[in-house]
Amino acid sequence: DFGDYHPLKPITVTESKTKKMNRKGSTSSTSSSSSSSMMDPLSSVLDGTDPLSLFAAAADPVTTTATMDSTRKKRDKDDSSAVGSDFEPWSSKRGEILARYTTTEKLSINLYMGSEKGKATTTGSAVSEKVRTRLEELDDLEEGSQKELLNLTQQDYMNRIEELNQSLKDAWSSDQKVKALKIVIQCSKLLSDTTVIQFYPSKFVLITDILDTFGKLVYERILSMCADNRVSLPDNFSPECVNDTAKETCLNWFFKIASIRELIPRFYVEAAILKCNKFLSKTGISECLPRLTSMIRGIGDPLVAVYARAYLCRVGMEVAPQLKESLNKNFFDFLLTFKQIHGDTVQNQLVVQCVEIPLYLTLYSPAIDWILQCIAYRAPEVLLTEMMERCKKLGNNALLLNSVMSAFRAEFIAARSMDFIGMIKECDESGFPKHLLFRSLGLNLALADPPENDRLQILNEAWKVITKLKNPQDYINCAEVWVEYTCRHFKKREVNTVLADVIKHMTPDRAFEDAYPQLQSIIQKVIMYIHDFSLLFSVEKFLPFLDMFQKENVRVEVCKCIMESFIKHQQESTKDPVILNALLHICKTMHDSVNALTLEDEKRMLAALINGFIKMVSFGRDFEQQLSFYVEARSMFCNLEPVLVQLIHSVNQLAMETRKVMKGNHSRKTAAFVRACVAFCFITIPSLSSIFTRLNLYLHSGQVALANQCLSQADAFFKAAVSLVPEVPKMISVDGKMRPSDAFLLEFLCNFFSTLLVVPDHPEQGVLFLVRGLLNVIQDYTWEDNSDDKVRIYTNVLHLLSAMTQEAYIYHVDKVDSNDNLYGGDSKFLAEVNKLCETVIAQILDHLKTLGKEETLKRQSFFLLYFFNTILAHGDLRNNKLNQLSVNLWNLAQKHGFVFFKTMVKTLEYIKRRSKHFFLSHFTDLALRLPLQSRI
Repeated sequence: DFGDYHPLKPITVTESKTKKMNRKGSTSSTSSSSSSSMMDPLSSVLDGTDPLSLFAAAADPVTTTATMDSTRKKRDKDDSSAVGSDFEPWSSKRGEILARYTTTEKLSINLYMGSEKGKATTTGSAVSEKVRTRLEELDDLEEGSQKELLNLTQQDYMNRIEELNQSLKDAWSSDQKVKALKIVIQCSKLLSDTTVIQFYPSKFVLITDILDTFGKLVYERILSMCADNRVSLPDNFSPECVNDTAKETCLNWFFKIASIRELIPRFYVEAAILKCNKFLSKTGISECLPRLTSMIRGIGDPLVAVYARAYLCRVGMEVAPQLKESLNKNFFDFLLTFKQIHGDTVQNQLVVQCVEIPLYLTLYSPAIDWILQCIAYRAPEVLLTEMMERCKKLGNNALLLNSVMSAFRAEFIAARSMDFIGMIKECDESGFPKHLLFRSLGLNLALADPPENDRLQILNEAWKVITKLKNPQDYINCAEVWVEYTCRHFKKREVNTVLADVIKHMTPDRAFEDAYPQLQSIIQKVIMYIHDFSLLFSVEKFLPFLDMFQKENVRVEVCKCIMESFIKHQQESTKDPVILNALLHICKTMHDSVNALTLEDEKRMLAALINGFIKMVSFGRDFEQQLSFYVEARSMFCNLEPVLVQLIHSVNQLAMETRKVMKGNHSRKTAAFVRACVAFCFITIPSLSSIFTRLNLYLHSGQVALANQCLSQADAFFKAAVSLVPEVPKMISVDGKMRPSDAFLLEFLCNFFSTLLVVPDHPEQGVLFLVRGLLNVIQDYTWEDNSDDKVRIYTNVLHLLSAMTQEAYIYHVDKVDSNDNLYGGDSKFLAEVNKLCETVIAQILDHLKTLGKEETLKRQSFFLLYFFNTILAHGDLRNNKLNQLSVNLWNLAQKHGFVFFKTMVKTLEYIKRRSKHFFLSHFTDLALRLPLQSRI
């Protein structure tokens, strides 16, 4: 009866004794001595070289130790050794592969639906029944527990794979280990399907993600079983540290996997848990890798086989990177079967799927590149020589040659540049074009230098091939790489030749519109190596090259890149007309891109770059030429306010430098030039939108005019500032947030008062005409109801008026006669000052009266003391009225107890100390009239 036949069916043999394992929930067979017991279900079916025999041998540490030779001991001493940070991980390639290998064709998938069969067993089930049940569970996957989904889009397919990945995790977390294994087997089978062949590399990435998840889950499960008394194993543990329970579970997993019928899923699932061999034997991994490598020889499809080798190399690099033999063996096995690519089976498959051989060959690249990357990692240079020889024996296959150049260290490739060029020349161009080989070679030469004597010949040989390319995209992809080599090793002439050739190829039919990223990369590489901008702009084809950037946002990005490089590398100021004209054109391009939709951050960035250029322009003592440049810049950059501000500051600085250089030689020409600078500022300031920027620039420009003895121009600036004060809004935007403007206005007015001390009166305007005008503006300004800034401003006015009554002012402007010299202490002038003081004091007292309400008494006390200190510091307390006012302020400040008593004590002590000075003896009487009111 063959109805119940299975090749892995348990076989009943004569009496056999096995040791019972004391393990809770163990799934391995346990039995006591009996007349008919079970052996390993596979041990009597296969010969001694079967995988399970190897596992059994690995489980015997005594036998393993006895047969392990000293060389193997040394090589496997550090199984846990890991690759360094200089090894590019698979995860970095994953996204690129998924993005590159796509399809619009419909895909199919077998989605695991789970089994409905009952799995209940009794506690006393025989061992044969347990084994039968587990095998049936694995067979169940092939007996109807799957559902085929057809006509899936690529995104649907990826979603389904993700569902399987999640199902795996859910099954594992719910302790359905067999179900988890079924899912992994099912996913592995998908890797034998090449129906939509151009999608295969992406499918490989998606499926191996699931395999990696499974391998990690199994390893962590067994590792958790090794913990004794909640103490986990060290990272570099040995098999002797693993308990019997963990070893038995590990073996059980390998036995289950070995019973998988199909080669591809059996290979992939075992490779996924390769790391688990660490629990069984020190040599387990090193023995499994050659066996798994040999298993791949049974895979007929060369594309499927090469990706299987890539996965084995990936797993091998993760668990045992020091075992290089298996890596090399995988690659050499691939070389032996490479001719299958051109066999009838593959060619017929490509015809059916309408896939050309060049496209088909690119499908191999990720796998071959990865295998060679693993082989070449920290490999000696002699290995590259061996690889080159093997490639020559295969007729210099372009695909392999390209992968070799991509994998090995750039220094090794560069040293053999001429050898590689010779091999490239002999390659058959059908299937894999030579220009891609030259591109790979160029990428290496951008990282390492070839022998100096070969450099020009290398460039000539490469460019002969590149310049003959008809397809603009193929051409620019290669040219982009070799431009860096040219800039790195050659001078202006060669760079100009290469740029001219690029323009020649990319201009017809506006091909440059599809190659902006590559063209932008070329510009970046040119300015990366040429920091001398006079040399750069003397390259005849550089500016015409920029003209190919017709798309505005790309053109602006290129201009920004050039300006950033100029600001970074230009160490000295320049007046080179070639540089100035070119950079003005570039800055103009950036400026003209600004519109109503441009973000403020972008405007600030553009303005900063243009300002950096403006600061680097200097014509030395040719001040007129410098001013002409600023005038031209103003006309070109009028839409960027920060640039206009910088120009005003630069012109003011220019005027001051003129004064310094021409000191003692005030010719009419110098005076006219200074007036021209002043006029530039006076005309430009009104175009600014920020009111405080205008106020501060009016003040600054007025100070510069005053310093250059341009008194009428200074008056004009100060009058403009006074007339602008009423326009100050109550709220202004600061860093994108609305803030009250009072504090900013107070700061400006204090600076203005300091300047007004040295500004002489105009003979036709009357005494202190600017001060009076400013006081009128302050009086009419609408202040916030709860603001005391008006008192602070009036107090500062008193400081100014007090300073104006001095016989000699505390500071002056060189060669400018201030009011102390003009009036010479005239009594009428002093009388006018005193009248202004009385008016200001009256305004202060009126405000203090408004603070007499209960809720504002604290503020009133503070300002009473503040006003008292002002009178103490700046007033003539020999005046009886002023003396009495100070006493009243003192008493009122203490009346409500809001002023700190210690403050009053220290103030009184200061007055007593000052009274000891001969000219301040009247402070003695004042101190006696200032009582201290202590509040308990």
